[in-house]
Amino acid sequence: MRFMILVKANKESEAGVLPDEKILTAMGKFNEELVKAGVMLAGEGLHPSSKGARVKFSGGKHIVTDGPFAETKELIAGFWLWQVKSKAEAIEWLKRAPFDQTEVEIRQVFEAADFAPSDPTGELRAHEERLRAEVAARQKNK
Repeated sequence: MRFMILVKANKESEAGVLPDEKILTAMGKFNEELVKAGVMLAGEGLHPSSKGARVKFSGGKHIVTDGPFAETKELIAGFWLWQVKSKAEAIEWLKRAPFDQTEVEIRQVFEAADFAPSDPTGELRAHEERLRAEVAARQKNK
């Protein structure tokens, strides 16, 4: 099972304040544990919303709104993608993260097999697998 771990933004992350060396070192050690255990597939911090944009799709139109965005508690400051056996395992790993005064959300990622009822021929899943293989090959060749 794959889970997306979403680290919520706060006033500091939205102001572009980077974590101090102590926090970066602790997070680096935690990330190393995740990698060694085969749990971490990806993980990154995000720039503040002031450097981002939102695109709203409505009635065939695209409405672009540049950041920053008002509701800090609704924004994401970073993420991990983890491969674990269960939500309980993801929670146990997350409890070990070196956070303080932070809210983190865990969401399971859909797998191709989850869409089987909507794809009786398997054509859509096969197409998705080809795309994933192409992405992986491109990443390998960088």
